[in-house]
Amino acid sequence: MFDELTGRLVRVFQGLRDRGKLSESNIRDALREVRRALLEADVSYEVVRDFVQRIEGEAVGQATLKSIEPGQQVVKVVHDGLVELLGREAEPLRRAAAPPTVILLVGLQGSGKTTLAAKLARKSQKAGERVLLVAADLVRPAAVDQLEVLGQEVSVPVFARRDRTAPEVVEEALREGKSYDTLILDSAGRLAIDEPMMAELQAIKNRARPTEVLLVVDAMTGQDAVRTASAFDRALGIDGVVLTKLDGDARGGAALSIRAVSGKPIKLVSTGERVEALEVFHPQRMASRILGMGDVVSLVEKAQEAIDTEGAIALETKLRSTGFGLDDFLDQLRQLRRLGPLEDLLKLLPGMGGLAGLKVDERALRRIEGMICSMTLAERRRPQIIDGSRRQRIARGSGTSVQDLNRLLRQFSQMRDLMKRFGGGRLPRMGFR
Repeated sequence: MFDELTGRLVRVFQGLRDRGKLSESNIRDALREVRRALLEADVSYEVVRDFVQRIEGEAVGQATLKSIEPGQQVVKVVHDGLVELLGREAEPLRRAAAPPTVILLVGLQGSGKTTLAAKLARKSQKAGERVLLVAADLVRPAAVDQLEVLGQEVSVPVFARRDRTAPEVVEEALREGKSYDTLILDSAGRLAIDEPMMAELQAIKNRARPTEVLLVVDAMTGQDAVRTASAFDRALGIDGVVLTKLDGDARGGAALSIRAVSGKPIKLVSTGERVEALEVFHPQRMASRILGMGDVVSLVEKAQEAIDTEGAIALETKLRSTGFGLDDFLDQLRQLRRLGPLEDLLKLLPGMGGLAGLKVDERALRRIEGMICSMTLAERRRPQIIDGSRRQRIARGSGTSVQDLNRLLRQFSQMRDLMKRFGGGRLPRMGFR
């Protein structure tokens, strides 16, 4: 979402770093570009004005000190200002003093509440909680069916009663869900805020007494998301915001404005269509991403969730014995793809955030997977037996060319030769314990 904004800010600050010494004029020119970039990213005018005014004096003061790297000092001031704007610290979901914790999801139609309910259920389940999804959206056609399908996908039960009102469904779910750790209520939305919707949500809230009322907003709606947050808080009272579709191509102004305008924290962000694509919102990490400084901590967390530690230990043993085959390579490729789109992963590395519009050819990865899957088990373990006729068969079976297969086998052979060079116990330990 922040590709364009990040690219512009990276260019602005690179210009500052290239200067050995900064004047007040240099800094004010740079901050003028920062202001323009934020406004074009659809950040609220009032938020941009206050932000730039707040950091200008401090940036000038820091950079005019006798610093070795004045440009870095300005970047730090802007980074700290963004962290403040986004909310300083992550605010995790609260837990009830005695289970179950009840989470009520509210928002307009199309914001992604039902999908988010399943993602949140998956996240809670992975934390060891017993979760129950409650289908309280009886307005949108097939909303209950959709939640039931998603519940099956994440292996979480769904409580549904199609012949009740939404408040009655919630009340019955609370009675039957006392043995669960967490209840997630998916409520109905409308295309716009209206009295019937708010009356129903208020009735649900009164009966459920939720631990958290989370407003789900589509980050791609820009400043409309900010206005929606303020309206819901006035009418219903919300505890936090969840931004969905943060992987979209919108300009990102909602994420940068919503805390300052509504006063409510962003607690979670949805970063893709996969059920695993839900993250706790960390202001410091997000500020670093926006400034192209990467986010290694989030990258490591993604890897820890996706990579099988026991499998990694077994892989290390194979690497030490040079027994690494194409089937092992395929397994590692699939684990890497489970982390998410590769271009998104690259942006989490320091210095890569400014590569706006970066695209990784996922088709090439699928071709590699197809070629390996078209091999027999013996061929994967001993690629040297793949002769001309076998190559033609594998290429036909995977829809690729013999040249593509030759390239894969050559690169894999080079990789194995490198492993042999470090073999015999000289390969550094990889730290999986």
